[in-house]
Amino acid sequence: MKAEGRNLKKSLSSSRAMEKVWIIFLMAVLITMPSLSSAYADEISVQGFLQGNYSSDTDASNPGGKDFKWAEERAQIKLEGAKEPFRLFIKTDVFYDHIDEKAGGELREGYLDLAKEKWDMRAGRQIITWGVGDLIFINDVFPKDYEAFFSGRPLEYLKKGVDGVKAGLYPEFVSFEFVIIPFFEPNNPPSPARFWVFDPMPAVTDRVKKEPAPNLKNMEFAARAYRGIAGFDASVYIYKGFFRTPAMLPERLFAPARIKLFYPELSVYGISLQRGAASGVLSLEAGYYDSREDRGGKDPVVPNSSSRFLIGYQRQLWEDFTAGLQYYGEYMHGYAEYKKSLPGAFPEAKRLSGLFAMRLTQFLRYQTVGLSLFSFYSPSCGDYMINPEIKYKFTDSVWMALGGNLFGGGERWSQFGSLKRDDNIYTQLRWEF
Repeated sequence: MKAEGRNLKKSLSSSRAMEKVWIIFLMAVLITMPSLSSAYADEISVQGFLQGNYSSDTDASNPGGKDFKWAEERAQIKLEGAKEPFRLFIKTDVFYDHIDEKAGGELREGYLDLAKEKWDMRAGRQIITWGVGDLIFINDVFPKDYEAFFSGRPLEYLKKGVDGVKAGLYPEFVSFEFVIIPFFEPNNPPSPARFWVFDPMPAVTDRVKKEPAPNLKNMEFAARAYRGIAGFDASVYIYKGFFRTPAMLPERLFAPARIKLFYPELSVYGISLQRGAASGVLSLEAGYYDSREDRGGKDPVVPNSSSRFLIGYQRQLWEDFTAGLQYYGEYMHGYAEYKKSLPGAFPEAKRLSGLFAMRLTQFLRYQTVGLSLFSFYSPSCGDYMINPEIKYKFTDSVWMALGGNLFGGGERWSQFGSLKRDDNIYTQLRWEF
């Protein structure tokens, strides 16, 4: 137990150390900005926004007793400077959170690009997006903020940045991307203080989280090769790292007093194809999730290996109206071993689970008004999520959005059924400059 505590402290210390590195980096940039601006005034741009974002419960108060999922004011500054062959990009936020009653800051992105004719490189905090799914992620193995998504924040906040290096190589026959991530970044799930999330062992409050230590052994690696094949934009993916959602390891399976949250080892091998078809866009994606710590499926606390696939189609049906449909499937390997080892407190997952997704978008009044509807429905679990939204652009720089998140169906442990008390309506107001 003492060793686990020391590892947790080391992980937290590493995280704080990384934040200090970024703070020093930003201070150095700000100090040198005046001289850079005078020397390269035409190659430096500053943009940003001021935003208010509020999300109110409509069904029940939060577990923490408050009535808002999100309530904050936020300002963002985006700084971009270029001098061949280099490009610097920084995106940083400051905010005041009314729920936790605190102010804070966040470096969303901060990286340096080096571009050559046949290769390029990006080093620093960056947001990486792979795959062809619309809010369904198979080969996009990079971290997500699901609390932001379910709270009604702007969609850009679903993606989290990673601190690492990305290199691109562009020979004539195929293009490559390579990513190295030395510092692990987990997904951000809905907070139990703001969401009624399912917990199989709620009585056990003594919990220790152990993230992969930042060392050579735990360094994450991802690669993508892509080119056009028979009219398709084709990509092949490989990833070696960790599940970004933690597994729960009880001190004892029966009457546990402590739970360790850890991130099992994971490798992903995948492919995606996309092309025009029948006046629309057809998307296909698949991936094999190799659970390296439990290939036999006998460990009840580690996710089994699985195969995942996606079929999607999007088409503009009339002027300014677009419809998109997707089906996602997930097949669990080693299912018999999984059922034998499953503790009684844990719900039983399906061998084959499915998920339908639909997006409808209509623009009106010269695209100043946007109406959208995004929904998930799982035929295997019977649960759903519905997200209607209306967005109005007052000017080119001022817009407002009003929407809602509705959850329900399924079991109390299913992905959206567990959130059925978390229905909310939200508003976003932003001035961009």
